[in-house]
Amino acid sequence: MNNFSYTQAASAKEATAAHKDIPAAAYLAGGTTLLDLMKAGLAEPPQLIDITLLPFKGIEQTKDGLRIGALETMSDVGEHPLVVQQFPAISQSLLLAASPQLRNMASIGGNILQRTRCGYFRDAAFPCNKRVPGSGCPAQTGDNHNLAILGVSESCIANSYPGDLSVALAAFDAVLTLENAKGKQRRVPLTEFYLLPGKTPHKETVLEPGELIVAVTIPTAVHAQRSTYLKVRERSSYAYALASAAVGLDVQGGTIRTARIALGGVGAQPWRSREAEKALVGQPATEATFRAAAAAALRGAQPRSENAYKVELAQNTLVRALQQVATA
Repeated sequence: MNNFSYTQAASAKEATAAHKDIPAAAYLAGGTTLLDLMKAGLAEPPQLIDITLLPFKGIEQTKDGLRIGALETMSDVGEHPLVVQQFPAISQSLLLAASPQLRNMASIGGNILQRTRCGYFRDAAFPCNKRVPGSGCPAQTGDNHNLAILGVSESCIANSYPGDLSVALAAFDAVLTLENAKGKQRRVPLTEFYLLPGKTPHKETVLEPGELIVAVTIPTAVHAQRSTYLKVRERSSYAYALASAAVGLDVQGGTIRTARIALGGVGAQPWRSREAEKALVGQPATEATFRAAAAAALRGAQPRSENAYKVELAQNTLVRALQQVATA
């Protein structure tokens, strides 16, 4: 780990000003992602700016939906009655992630900013276009069994976000509030926050230098209240998803009125499938409908040598999640 200085900011203005003075500095909240990257030599900030004193907390109902402060912990959000009642899939996505100890430390903002678990990215002995643009992507023909099959490119097939929460947030139209060094805030839909790898896989989000995630707002809806998050992994706990599905349905008289679908573990970003949603709306809530939607969701898959199994796995995961919600 590199040597670094440390400062604790008392306000957002102070934090962003400190970052402006040292552009390579990093914000520190729970630290469960950042310190992991620093120990691996994948992040070497010369200064850590502690933002835990900033007023980015609270879980409250607003006219726009449920607003969650970026410094709330995963465990507090996952167990909060408003989240459990209005967004069960989001609660489940948090409580199925990591371990209790990590959930008690990790912040919502930090969770959203997780980076890929691709072994080639994590091991500096290998070339990686995410770490060193233009150096190559050995995962294309190497060990890619747990990597993405949707939204990939010749430059990168890593899952740019390996977690669970943002998959559920993508499904339910969550919007991030960001604040820059001038104190100006902007709102970005989560589905537009992450960038596909294309030819620039080192650019993962639309965050500007020094910009902070302040809060997440999720609009309330019937399909959000009738939702679930299903996660398939190699072991029963403390493992990343091979495939996951965040699903919400509004079913009236056996017919699907609205639907929300997002997939995890298979996309180069949390994968909102509007194709699957379109295949569901106006159709009967039957297995045949669900399988047609699952086929639509994976139609653009580009599997490599060791991850072709994910096409069928993701389809079956989505069908199971839809069945769970439809019969709830």
